[in-house]
Amino acid sequence: MDKNIESIILKRINRTAENLRKNNMEFHFAATRADVVKIVEGMLNKGDVVTHGGSMTLKQCNIPDLLNSGDYKYIDRSAVGEDKLEQLYRASFSADAYLTSANAITEDGVLYNVDGNSNRIAAIAYGPKSVIVIAGYNKIVKNLDDAIMRVKREAAPPNCERLNNATPCYNTGECISIKDNNKSIMCDGCSSEDRICCNYLVSAYQRHKNRIKVIIVGETLGY
Repeated sequence: MDKNIESIILKRINRTAENLRKNNMEFHFAATRADVVKIVEGMLNKGDVVTHGGSMTLKQCNIPDLLNSGDYKYIDRSAVGEDKLEQLYRASFSADAYLTSANAITEDGVLYNVDGNSNRIAAIAYGPKSVIVIAGYNKIVKNLDDAIMRVKREAAPPNCERLNNATPCYNTGECISIKDNNKSIMCDGCSSEDRICCNYLVSAYQRHKNRIKVIIVGETLGY
């Protein structure tokens, strides 16, 4: 990476880290995706009940392999059929650690996540003893308005492509709610049965200090 670009990215990461800590979230920096597993291992105890939400970032960081190593009691969503998923989602609420990525992280220390089924944002908000959020620096945005637009342009369309969901953004590359002035209300969107933007979670100042732990990686990861 160009050193000048790297310097600017690190300044944004440091600013975000400071504000995440002010919001009672624990912060860690991983220079590369290869560093993530070691950081996560330091947050877990052998025998912990662990699980995770659907995430390209977690796959890119080999997190499912870590959780399936035998050191933990892994609630594995990929190992059950559709008829057992609801039971698995409910079991996730009593996990020792829930791992996920974020759709966006603002420089003022706020996590922004949007879900369709919403088991992921439910677990982020309540239930698991610890929530570990792993995100590439590309998820950092200036503020909540930018976070909203990031989901509508950069996160939801490729996720619909990945899931083969026949939404308008799958066809056009961006949410139909975006106006000519490049703005959109958070919850505006399509009426497709395949819509993945149904519930919205903004995680700001946390009552339970360091329950949420954020690892920002110095690479582009996920959507």
